[in-house]
Amino acid sequence: MVNIVKSSNLGYPRIGEKREWKKALEQFWAGKLEKDVFLKQIEEIRLQHLQKQKDQGIDLIPVGDFSLYDHVLDTAVMFGLVPKRFEYGGGTVSLETYFDIARGTKDAVASEMTKWFNTNYHYIVPELDGVVPTLVENRPLQFYKEAKQKLDIEGKPVILGPVTFVKLSKGYSESEFKAVVNQFVPLYADILRELQKEGVEWVQIDEPILSTSISKEEVALFNDIYQTLHDAAPDVKVILQTYFDSIEHYEDVISLPVQGIGLDFVHDSGQNLAALKKYGFPKDKVLAAGVIDGRNIWRANLDDRFSILEEIEEIVSKDHLIVQPSSSLLHVPVTVKNEETLDEILTGALAFTDEKLHEIVVLTKGLQEGKEAIRTEIATSVQAIEVLNQSSVRNNIEVQEAISNLHTYKAERQVPFTVRQELQTKVFQLPLLPTTTIGSFPQTQEVRKQRLNWRKGELSDAQYEEYIKAEIKKWIDIQEDLGLDVFVHGEFERTDMVEYFGEKLAGFQFTKFGWVQSYGSRCVKPPLIYGDVAYIEPMTVAETVYAQSLTTKAVKGMLTGPITILNWSFVRDDISRYDVANQIALALRKEVATLEANGIRMIQVDEPAIREGLPLKRENWESYLNAAVYAFKLATTSVRNDTQIHTHMCYSDFEEIIDAIKALDADVISIETSRSHGELIHAFEENTYDKGIGLGVYDIHSPRVPKLEELVRNIDRALQVLDKRLFWINPDCGLKTRGINETVEALKVMVEAAKQTREKLKVLSR
Repeated sequence: MVNIVKSSNLGYPRIGEKREWKKALEQFWAGKLEKDVFLKQIEEIRLQHLQKQKDQGIDLIPVGDFSLYDHVLDTAVMFGLVPKRFEYGGGTVSLETYFDIARGTKDAVASEMTKWFNTNYHYIVPELDGVVPTLVENRPLQFYKEAKQKLDIEGKPVILGPVTFVKLSKGYSESEFKAVVNQFVPLYADILRELQKEGVEWVQIDEPILSTSISKEEVALFNDIYQTLHDAAPDVKVILQTYFDSIEHYEDVISLPVQGIGLDFVHDSGQNLAALKKYGFPKDKVLAAGVIDGRNIWRANLDDRFSILEEIEEIVSKDHLIVQPSSSLLHVPVTVKNEETLDEILTGALAFTDEKLHEIVVLTKGLQEGKEAIRTEIATSVQAIEVLNQSSVRNNIEVQEAISNLHTYKAERQVPFTVRQELQTKVFQLPLLPTTTIGSFPQTQEVRKQRLNWRKGELSDAQYEEYIKAEIKKWIDIQEDLGLDVFVHGEFERTDMVEYFGEKLAGFQFTKFGWVQSYGSRCVKPPLIYGDVAYIEPMTVAETVYAQSLTTKAVKGMLTGPITILNWSFVRDDISRYDVANQIALALRKEVATLEANGIRMIQVDEPAIREGLPLKRENWESYLNAAVYAFKLATTSVRNDTQIHTHMCYSDFEEIIDAIKALDADVISIETSRSHGELIHAFEENTYDKGIGLGVYDIHSPRVPKLEELVRNIDRALQVLDKRLFWINPDCGLKTRGINETVEALKVMVEAAKQTREKLKVLSR
């Protein structure tokens, strides 16, 4: 075992300080980089990341956490799990096939993508049906050798564990789960044997599924699996790594036949620490203590963090303790040092990946040498946090009084939906099966160029406004020609559905290089909610009112909802997240009122991130969903009865939260469904929904123009379980990323499908 407390990291961001990784990937995909040049650039980035961790003084440096796209996909191809449609011939999966699985080809659709637990990172869902796993390459061994040979780093190979991997995969029934997992166990044993032969000391096997609501029987399966792995490579020390929450069945997990257990002491709500104090910890195991937040960007209060380590040290001796982040640092930006334009008060309170690694090293030193050795670092961290807490941006009296007096705000519509529906029907005079779109229209290269020119000062405010107006008019005319029933202005002035509102509300800040990976090469720069959120001035009114002035058709006002803004931001951690959500909701409430006062009678408040924000444990779902529903209603329920509130959501196990969706009391909800259309319709066979609803009838993620018969079939299938008087017809998401021609052609087909279905329904009703 280790002789003294060690520092460790669980994973380093792939993208580079200034997204060098992303740029190399996209140049390669575009054919602008030869394969060997591309791989050389990627290797340089990977080695730079390892060297930085070595220079910081991290003892256990992860290897194999780096990926060209996604670590779950890496695990799948390591086992030769290539869907049959990609015509894989066996052996090591080629780079081309690897990217084909992730991105699709002309003849084969990409594998499904979904959220990695409750983070904003997406992984590629492995497809297990009809494919027998085989170890075709030992990736952890390759990366271990690379680090040792080129940087003299004794790395810690990182592997996604077999139970979590299978749980995240598709293509098997629940009754087959154990048998499927057992197919992989011998392959993991082979990996560990080869690592043992190479002299590897520590291996990190990630099993975050242990932090979800799993059964005691499933935990028993872990015991059998890890005993087999231990028997296969007894000299390899395995850290069974969990994160994102407290573990279920603490006593069973710490008794598993592994040499170390990694626990999250940040996002565990105190439960891991409480269990540690109550039940103790095995004397023959190492505890890898995740005490630095791996998912948020705030500087740690080192006094508080060190106190927790001191509590842990009362139970676990120093020579059996590892200090590390709560999870992989994949979820935070690389470094604060490049953020030269931020206010000094804010910069002092930030810690991205490199700064978090420094915090880990400092805490490790404190345990090794005593608290006095890090007294200055502790004082500096406490002072930096206190300066921000005492600043005016976190002490907006008006906002804080409003939150204290939430009971004075009505968060219910005045009358039930059935009454509102009758009033709205008279006002809007829409046909049966009204057609609309979700909000955004194509943001061409020219649109982005003009926005950049405006931001750089090369285009005046007036010139930019005229350009945006021209785009709005062009697309209002297109919507008129297409024959859509309800219009949108197109959102040409917006870069991102959260960033746009963050830039116009008090309490938000934006970084220059604060990028994180969302999926593949797609990186996002989440806003920092660092202060009290407050409404400053109208945010969407000018563009929406202008669009409405161009047509007699209803134009929807378009807002992003409070929970989506919350979930897609880095959120201050000094107050409750629910208080932050309600601050956002009160600001949006003012915008809703302003839109309505300016004649906008349909207002869409999108909440695509409600489902993805669900806590990992089901017992915590109710409080989260109640808070989400309240925030949405706080933002939307001040309107008149004949003003129609819409919302949009991305589909994911809709039936699990249908009660919360009903409770939102939106007049119309549109749901992203095209890739899971049949599954969602089945959900409505099991659960009734009695308000307006649009199930996306075609997939906007593909450039393909749908065929008329496909859309008619999708509509017909939906009308078997949904009331035709409540059904809307729309694409399944915004059209921002699509081209102009394909958008127009697809919408033509959609409008025609609606017309044909209306005629058919008229005939049937005679």
